[in-house]
Amino acid sequence: MDWVFLSLVSGLAQASRNAAMKHLGHSLDEYISVLGRFLFILPFAAVPLLWEGVPELKPGFYWACFFFAISQTAATLFLSKALLYGDITRVGPLWKTSLIWLVVFAFFMLGETPSLIGLAGIGLTVAGVYLLNITRMRLSPLEPIRALFVDKGQRYALISAVLYAPSVATFKWAVLTSNTPFATVGTYAAAALCAFPVVARYSSTHFSQMSRHWKSFFLLGLFAALTSLSQGEAYRIQLSSYVESVKQMEIFFAMALGYFLFGEREGIREAVGGGAVIFLGVVLLILWG
Repeated sequence: MDWVFLSLVSGLAQASRNAAMKHLGHSLDEYISVLGRFLFILPFAAVPLLWEGVPELKPGFYWACFFFAISQTAATLFLSKALLYGDITRVGPLWKTSLIWLVVFAFFMLGETPSLIGLAGIGLTVAGVYLLNITRMRLSPLEPIRALFVDKGQRYALISAVLYAPSVATFKWAVLTSNTPFATVGTYAAAALCAFPVVARYSSTHFSQMSRHWKSFFLLGLFAALTSLSQGEAYRIQLSSYVESVKQMEIFFAMALGYFLFGEREGIREAVGGGAVIFLGVVLLILWG
């Protein structure tokens, strides 16, 4: 079960990466933290290339990088708009539906076909995350869906979720046409080039302040690289939708980080029911998916 271990490592690193991004978002803004994520991952991802070397590139690699850059940058920017215009308590449940869209995109782009039990496991993890979010935030089950018709922020959240799915599929495409370190360097270099004009337009005043936060950017790059390298290897072994489902366990890591680092203690008890459903879905995927 190497893919399970790699998925859990990726989830833990992703939760740590998000904590670093949150810190930078408060210190600077969300635009510069996104560009920092894309840029500072590159030196860490390049280290394994010193041992593995540059791989033989198969057809489609550069197209994978191109489409990843567009979808990842757009998904991130739409998410920032969702958080700007919408209530964060409603953005979370809707954004986590990205896993449903991933099943669709992975089928058409990568030919991945989950088993029936695998689909059940994926469905349980999505339902668990949704339940966990709405119970922690004391929302009715249909409130995030209802908000789609009256809240611009929620519509941005759904668009971000749809766009995030092809970024996962295209990253796996890049991995399969090269290797994991080179795919990470290629895709995120392309994403940095794609994001730079937007950041220069909306956050140019913060460029001069980046050096003062080098420790945070260092940690952001380190955890982002660990996330991509571990999930890339997991993608080689298993369906991307299964890997992303197991990575839903990151929410527990994120809750722990929020509790100890940011003092976020509200809603921990309410999360138990959703957490149990997530865990059941992950068990299904591990044993029978």
